[in-house]
Amino acid sequence: MRIVVVGGGRMGLPLASLFADNGATVTVCDVNSVLVDTINRGLSPYEEPDLDHYIARNVKASRLAATTNTTAAVHNANVVVVIVPAWLTEARDIDYSVLRAASRDIGRGLQPRTLVSYETTVAVGGTRSELVPVLEQESGLKAGVDFFVSFSPERVKANLVLSRLQQTPKIVGGYNTASTQKAVDLYKTYLGAPVTDVISLEAAELAKLAGMLYRDVNIALANELAALSEIVGVDFALVRDAANTDGESRLLLPGIGVGGHCTPVYPHFMINDAIRRGVPQRLSTAARAINDEQPARCVERLERQWKPVNGRAVHILGLGFRPDVKVDTYSTAYPLRDALLARGAVVTLEDPFYSDDDVRAAGFVPAHTGRDRMDAIVLNTAHTAFKEPNFSDWRAHGIEALIDGRNFWNADAVSGAGILYLGIGRDAALSPPNTL
Repeated sequence: MRIVVVGGGRMGLPLASLFADNGATVTVCDVNSVLVDTINRGLSPYEEPDLDHYIARNVKASRLAATTNTTAAVHNANVVVVIVPAWLTEARDIDYSVLRAASRDIGRGLQPRTLVSYETTVAVGGTRSELVPVLEQESGLKAGVDFFVSFSPERVKANLVLSRLQQTPKIVGGYNTASTQKAVDLYKTYLGAPVTDVISLEAAELAKLAGMLYRDVNIALANELAALSEIVGVDFALVRDAANTDGESRLLLPGIGVGGHCTPVYPHFMINDAIRRGVPQRLSTAARAINDEQPARCVERLERQWKPVNGRAVHILGLGFRPDVKVDTYSTAYPLRDALLARGAVVTLEDPFYSDDDVRAAGFVPAHTGRDRMDAIVLNTAHTAFKEPNFSDWRAHGIEALIDGRNFWNADAVSGAGILYLGIGRDAALSPPNTL
């Protein structure tokens, strides 16, 4: 089996490596020549557990290679898997430009009987209406007759990609029955994960979006309940745990906001498409707004329960959108910074995975706890390195208040050091439950 993976990013490259590890001959196509050279030298460009071993052994065995020439690679392929970015336009609609460009390159080299499987999340109907016509126009071939098309959404996370690829069921839907069967056979044989056949392109597209919107709505509900808990004086962590004991509730965790490639982006694909179809997704729209407002809400709470931040040094801990991962796509550090600056704060940031130059390149001023002046702390990312700070030292260095945006720290330890603690859904004034 000769497989081409178009897109050598943090999700595409592990997928290609796993295909190769299961016996396929795989070519990774990417416009980044530095990335291509790194792969061909048998090295991993990403900090992803075990990926370096997969790449090294498959490059050595001549089962994995990379190129910038997508059309030439596709000309010799049995299967083409597409996993390139789809971002948001300024109007918060899906931007198909990268997908269309990749599809044009694929179409120019597409041969009869080839399967093209899209893994990039798109709006429902996007594969059939926006991408298949590009393949047909460039190739002169007819989808479902001369070549096969499927949609099988990426469903993994950075730092867990290889394990999730092999364990998470692979949702598959096709342009027609023959396309679906080709994709099912591909993923069963060369990925080894369970496969869930949902028959059509549109069903597979909607399955990915439905799961993402469920998560977004659930987090928004948790955030609203946490805000109420802060006002009425209860600990939402206790409330959540109690509510989830009946086997029917599964409230997720509240927090300072939602970041990453997926949750802040993909709901807009469905929200805007549904409006055009005359079926507005009111719940999903409200959830997205609630989660987007969390950083500013937390800053307002800091001012309400501490003091105005105008002229005060407020330090953000964490640029990454997830713990222990050097990825800051749509990180809530950015709206946090903007909300603080809008109120006149002097904003700094540190992250153990980013150098001071990295921090500056991201648009922040670097600083370090215990060394630089700061009046308040905002925890954005629950990195392991931030787990056990010396709160007494912080207080001695002038820190008066903190927002624990991930409910990561012991409120009593913070308060005991003389620092005002503001957790999500919990204040320092809330005592722990009586365990006697």
